[in-house]
Amino acid sequence: MLVQSSRFRFLFPPIQKRIPSSLSFSVASSAMDSASPSMLFLCGKSSTESEIAKSLKINDTLNLPNGGKVSALLQSEINTFRFGEDAFNVDLFWNSLSTKRFGRFLIWSPLLPSTHDIVSHNFCELPVGTVCVADTQFKGRGRSKNAWESPRGCLMFSFTLQMEDGKTVPLVQYVVSLAVTEAIKDVCDRNGFPFIDVRIKWPNDLYLNGLKVGGILCTSTYKSKKFNVSSGIGFNVGNEKPTTCLNTVLKELSTTPNEFRREDITAAFFNKFEMLYDIFINQGFQTLEELYYRTWLHSGQRVIVQEKNEDRVVENVVTIQGLTSSGYLLAIGDDNQMCELHPDGNRVPEFWPAL
Repeated sequence: MLVQSSRFRFLFPPIQKRIPSSLSFSVASSAMDSASPSMLFLCGKSSTESEIAKSLKINDTLNLPNGGKVSALLQSEINTFRFGEDAFNVDLFWNSLSTKRFGRFLIWSPLLPSTHDIVSHNFCELPVGTVCVADTQFKGRGRSKNAWESPRGCLMFSFTLQMEDGKTVPLVQYVVSLAVTEAIKDVCDRNGFPFIDVRIKWPNDLYLNGLKVGGILCTSTYKSKKFNVSSGIGFNVGNEKPTTCLNTVLKELSTTPNEFRREDITAAFFNKFEMLYDIFINQGFQTLEELYYRTWLHSGQRVIVQEKNEDRVVENVVTIQGLTSSGYLLAIGDDNQMCELHPDGNRVPEFWPAL
């Protein structure tokens, strides 16, 4: 099958009014004094990870980019501070975590520039599968260097993994997205919550009731014949502005005062991700495609694309079919020609339902 591959500019407006892609609030810079060290609490699920935490603290190993300072502390020291009832509860997280590799070494911070910077900048010093969680971050990162400043109530975490096959690295963001949606389903099932239908918008956004509530960022570097991948997730759990959040929708659907907890979602994510990632590595993404397509927004949807042809712009209507083997959108035109669609910089397709 011949597939035409090129970059397009996507034109169709969304069905409803566009919401700014940064799920963010402005935070007073005076409260975010970059000269103050960020507190990092190093926590391990087992004695093995706890010993790693002690070693990292003793050797003062961790730091931030551009010489930023951190203050490394152990989980046993958390109770010496007063962080409030809405602070991330490490023990709740451990109680729900059942993985063998991912999430077992946890770095928690009440206030941090960026969880992604912590895991990516210190990648080689941390065990693979390390997760960094922040209650608030003020220099978060999105696609194409977009800022992602997130408030309390938002779930923000980044974690590490290593991959050897460079062809599979671009696809891991889809496994991460799928693990988020499966984690939400799992938490609903375990707690008897009404079904919350979180959907995936290609390539890395998460939508609820037509509004963006989260996003995925995966970055990688190549060292010693391995790809060091840092994956970050931001998800509106308790902060309903500027779009909506899980707890707002749950309140509308439930007759009892139930709430999602960030700790439960984070643990459920790693429980699901570890299973899905093993399938992905051993059997390929095609094994997960059916589940992915049931979760994303785009099968059978139509989009207009613009392509430059010499000195003029040509518009074509195509119908989304799925993903190509390289992770881009596979579409078919009204002339039955297959094509591979790439995002144009920070632009992603805006879809209409199939006619």
